[in-house]
Amino acid sequence: MDFTLNTYRKLLSALRNAGYVFVTFEEWCEGKKDGKIVILRHDIDRNANRSQAIANIEKEQGIKSTYYFRAGKAEEQTDIIRKIVALGHEVGYHYDELSIFKGDYSKSIAHFQSQLIYFRQFYPVRTICMHGSPASKYDNRDLWKKFDYHDSGIIGEPYFDFLTPENLNKGMLYFTDTARMWDGGKYNVRDKAFIAEKTSTQNKVHIHSTFDLINWLEKNDAPNTIMITSHPQRWTDNLFDWLVELISQSLKNKLKRLFLISH
Repeated sequence: MDFTLNTYRKLLSALRNAGYVFVTFEEWCEGKKDGKIVILRHDIDRNANRSQAIANIEKEQGIKSTYYFRAGKAEEQTDIIRKIVALGHEVGYHYDELSIFKGDYSKSIAHFQSQLIYFRQFYPVRTICMHGSPASKYDNRDLWKKFDYHDSGIIGEPYFDFLTPENLNKGMLYFTDTARMWDGGKYNVRDKAFIAEKTSTQNKVHIHSTFDLINWLEKNDAPNTIMITSHPQRWTDNLFDWLVELISQSLKNKLKRLFLISH
């Protein structure tokens, strides 16, 4: 079974065996880029409690990664954030202001600033990451057409500071489990693993499942820098939760595909 905690452990082992050093996105932005680097990024869209299991596994293996939480002050999420920070991981803000405020830039930047204050109670947030908001017509990244996140003490945003033309030309790879697969570009509205898909096509390697990704890594021909994005709500050993996620994601994929075709 894919998308289980055991499968995630195997992915971490494959990365380590391939010679990768694990760094947070914050560390990468600060200049930790030498050698074979992998950045593990986790977008917490829902079921924040499941991120705890992923964070524990990484801690057990001496790995630090980056967790992006969306706006919300639920007691459960606050408790999870504290625990993840205590494990040594980076925490950042998974912003979606333009979608929330339907394109109102003034309200969006005010809300963004208030959320930074909230999250900085737990961690000195220095990186952020947009939420794709597939059901919205607004691209949350457009907030930075009128404002500069550096003014808020932010040093990095993956879609501006990692996925750049310069980095693409260097062969850096980006994998995401959006759509509950690693080649789900046709279902993704904004978060596309196009770099990985392009490279896979060139090398005649089809990376669909986590096991495909593991097999590819075991060939030891992977590039020096990779970012891997996962959504912890997808990764569970609980059979009921696993089936619910499988079915719900299948339905979402069909809806997103119809949305993309219509646009």
